[in-house]
Amino acid sequence: MGRALPSERSAYRYFRDITTRWMDNDVYAHVNNVVYYSWFDTVVNGWLLENELLDFVQSPTIGLVVETRCSYFSSIAFPDLVRAGLRVTHLGTSSVTYEVGLFANDRQEASAQGHFVHVYVDRSTRRPLSLPAHLRQALETGLVTP
Repeated sequence: MGRALPSERSAYRYFRDITTRWMDNDVYAHVNNVVYYSWFDTVVNGWLLENELLDFVQSPTIGLVVETRCSYFSSIAFPDLVRAGLRVTHLGTSSVTYEVGLFANDRQEASAQGHFVHVYVDRSTRRPLSLPAHLRQALETGLVTP
């Protein structure tokens, strides 16, 4: 597998602004790598909540993260504003691959990008289930990229 190249903003379907915080910086004066994964989680779950597709407390079907990956291209540091772009690149029977691009300030190329795979399971048994129809439809119309 070759090194990933940064995506352009235009490759993403949805954006969420994320304000960096002083505590996000590490001793090397840039945002620590673990923070990027929290941003991935924030943009994915933010989209799901905004579109009323997930009830964290009562939904019988929940999405569990089974895989994440992040490639870093340029530093992000406090007080940068991050525009997190979101798209879906794969819809399986029970899984969704979300791709996230993190764009610092007005940059058009991603400072970092990665993916986040949810497998949807029964809340009680943790066994995979087909994606709920309303979720599949929303993903197909709102986030799937060609």
